[in-house]
Amino acid sequence: MASLTYDLTLAGLSVGGAAALTGIGLVVTYRATGVLNFAHGAIAMVCAYLLRQFTVEWHWPLWPSAVVTLLVVAPAIGLALERFVFRPLAVLGGDPAQTLVASIGVFVLLVGGAALLWGQGARDDAPTLVAADPWGQLGVAVAVAAVVGAVLRPSGGRRAPRRWTRFGRELRAVVDDRSLAVLGGIDADRVAAAGWAFGSFTAGLTGVLLAPYVRLDPYGMPLLVMEVVAVAVAARMRSLPVAVLVALGIGVAQSQLTRFHPSGWAEPLIQAVGANLFVVALLVAALVLPGVGTRDALPRPATPPVRTPAGAWIVAVVLFLIPLGFAGRDLHTSVQVPALGVILLSLVVVTGRGGQISLGQAAYAGLGALFTALLAAGRFPLLPSLPEPAALLTAVLLVAPLGLLTGRPAIGRHGLALALATFAVGVGVSRFVFAQPYATSGLTLDRPAGLDGDRAYYVVELGLLACALLATHALRRGRTGRALAAMRDDEAGAAAAGVPVPSLKLAAFVAGAALAALGGGMLAMGVRAFDPAAFDPVRGLLWFAAIVVLGADSTLGALAAAALLVGLDAGTRGGVAAAVIGVLAALTGRFPAGPYEAARTALTRLRPERSPTPTALGARVRAGLRAAPGNGRPASHTTAPPEAPRPTPHTTAPAPAESGGGRGRKRGPASRRATPSTRPGPPPPSAPRSSPRPPSPPASPPSPRPEPSLPLQARALRVSYGGFIALDGVDLDVPAGRVSAVVGPNGAGKSTLFHCLAGTLRPSRGAVRLYGRDVTRVPAHARTRLGVARTFQQLAVFPSLTVAENVRVGAEQGRIADPGAAVERALRLLGLDGPVRSLPAAGLPTGTLRRVELARALAGSPRVLLLDEPAAGLDTYEVAALTRVLRALADDGTALLVVEHDLDLLAGLADVVHVMAAGRIVTSGPPAEVLRALGPTDPRDPLDPAAGP
Repeated sequence: MASLTYDLTLAGLSVGGAAALTGIGLVVTYRATGVLNFAHGAIAMVCAYLLRQFTVEWHWPLWPSAVVTLLVVAPAIGLALERFVFRPLAVLGGDPAQTLVASIGVFVLLVGGAALLWGQGARDDAPTLVAADPWGQLGVAVAVAAVVGAVLRPSGGRRAPRRWTRFGRELRAVVDDRSLAVLGGIDADRVAAAGWAFGSFTAGLTGVLLAPYVRLDPYGMPLLVMEVVAVAVAARMRSLPVAVLVALGIGVAQSQLTRFHPSGWAEPLIQAVGANLFVVALLVAALVLPGVGTRDALPRPATPPVRTPAGAWIVAVVLFLIPLGFAGRDLHTSVQVPALGVILLSLVVVTGRGGQISLGQAAYAGLGALFTALLAAGRFPLLPSLPEPAALLTAVLLVAPLGLLTGRPAIGRHGLALALATFAVGVGVSRFVFAQPYATSGLTLDRPAGLDGDRAYYVVELGLLACALLATHALRRGRTGRALAAMRDDEAGAAAAGVPVPSLKLAAFVAGAALAALGGGMLAMGVRAFDPAAFDPVRGLLWFAAIVVLGADSTLGALAAAALLVGLDAGTRGGVAAAVIGVLAALTGRFPAGPYEAARTALTRLRPERSPTPTALGARVRAGLRAAPGNGRPASHTTAPPEAPRPTPHTTAPAPAESGGGRGRKRGPASRRATPSTRPGPPPPSAPRSSPRPPSPPASPPSPRPEPSLPLQARALRVSYGGFIALDGVDLDVPAGRVSAVVGPNGAGKSTLFHCLAGTLRPSRGAVRLYGRDVTRVPAHARTRLGVARTFQQLAVFPSLTVAENVRVGAEQGRIADPGAAVERALRLLGLDGPVRSLPAAGLPTGTLRRVELARALAGSPRVLLLDEPAAGLDTYEVAALTRVLRALADDGTALLVVEHDLDLLAGLADVVHVMAAGRIVTSGPPAEVLRALGPTDPRDPLDPAAGP
């Protein structure tokens, strides 16, 4: 027994040593570049194939081949990736979504290229670089970790001050802020290149060490290496010792589990866990441990979506009807295209509509295929044998709720954390369901009666694809479509508008799982069998990359991707489709808007420029402008009206024109379209009697006790971050019909207090009450529906929606009986009821967008309005107009709380000013007294930390 334990421990140390190398490479690459390299496993596979090529095919000596592979080829791959793939992304700002897509693109490209060069079959003749004795691999892992630690960790003796090595300091600076590091004289490109070169070296070392003992093929080995990403996640992408210890611990535990052979129902489960303990660790690390990388996972649209021309849909319909004229093998291959199109439409729902990343859609498609086969064969527990159509429908209904497996983590996770969670689910389903003989052995699947022929079945598939297209298109229109677009464009802004973001995320993942299951069942019926290889996690990565680069929010892009993936692999050698998609995804940094937009821009530039022909009104205005005073001719009656005089403190000016820019702002093309010169401005909001007022609050339900006079109260709020106390027992009252202001130096706790009141942050102690009701644990979107609206310091508008649609999102999520009327009132109040209402929010001036955001908040008929630096980015004219609007809202009974640095604005607007310092309110009072005590300060940071009342 002792001998068996010792032998299993040695075997586990061997596996753990290779896993430790993977963890070291992932951690170093992440610390050097901020990128979780999904291509790590693919680089390992390529290096293993190259070493085999050198030694087995070309008969080179082993150690010279290893030196060339590990010290020349592997670092060269890393340098090439840094130079041509990830450096352009870093120059653009290091968008986490684009780096993620590029990393997956490199993975897909290398996998496809390896399949093209070496075929898709498994190889069992890889050369052995280090003997099976675990001490060799373990020694390599420890040596690599020691070298990296010596370079990166702090140095200095016990009495000497701890300091980072020069390269370690440069590494931290580049990751924290690349542009600032460059200004400090650091060669950021050199630092990033060194990180990529070393990360690729460790990947290659992992591949050549593992190749003799695992299956060497283009798909299996990269996935096997990526399964041990749990090691790096458990180390929080920082600690090399933790990564090494976790890898060794999991390796030994996995080996020890092989000695257990229970009987009965637990036998296959124990065997599956024993063979896939790294997958279990990945599930725990991705779903249970705190997330790594919390930034957004998908790029937020900077431009409105381009409407697909009708001609493109006509071409697509014709192309999908052409296979009806095929016969034999060509028609049998074409049967796969509509089914794959439905699967890719599920990614359009989750990724394009909902803005969420999902690397596990292949799991739901495979479950749909598996459940359909089991139900049709009568092997599904507790259910009888069903006809094929009923089996497919039942499978969809069974798989749809399983979308919560990825939807639930998506509520609180973003960026890399969500990517890892969805990837872990996909790998877990593949290993514990699809790869288990007890679930998939002996399964066959027939087509429904009367659809045995490929042509008849293809017609039915086209009908189901049309239904899926209609369902996907419906999610782009109406209230749900606007809410999804708002969540995708700006999640915090959507929650502030009342959109139930958590439930909407769950709905997107459930709908996506249902569509994927439908497509998977259709695919299995088309080939008359359940093939686990068709739904492995690598396929999921390929599908995700394809749908993103060809248009995540485009249903036509999903159809094009399906045809491309099936057509290329069927008409050529396997791997061509993966290579093409990989190239497109790897070039994300070169073409951020995607290949379609790049081609459209190129065609636009090739067209000859034509002089625009003015309209009749434009011709009259131009003639009037040319007839300027002093040219000897009087101005005609068609001359454009003179510009209104600038407002002064003693005059009432109209609300800003629809361009949103005053005289001090440069007006762009969007603003010129938005404001015709002949349209008069809206009535001045400073005159409440003649101006449209915001919608009145909804009537409160009958209550046995009178409503408190204070709409919003904060009592003893306390918030701490680690050892730093951001709020320390803050009390605040926000009365109705008055403007309350909070000022203070940077770091005083103003933003933290604001987030606690708005519901985006929950205090550790204290309470927030709305009209006497405790809403401390009520989330932001629910508070909005209770009558608390807010705006943001950084604009939170929805670029893909028009101005009117932005405002309508705020009206539809509340308790407004007539959202349309509420939208019109808000647009009139803010001067947005002209042509600008139909313009997309993308590209509009800051002044206009500030009014759009405020109009969206007002459309929900709030009783409390929280404004976070509403004057940021506005010129003097726009600030004056904003002051009049806010004053009118307060006169109408709304409770306003303003966090602002502009003391001049507060002096003319606020009724009471609260001064914060060190997480406390140190004084409160009328603005004249409080601001006089503060004294003159820098207008950009009006309150010096040393200043006091």
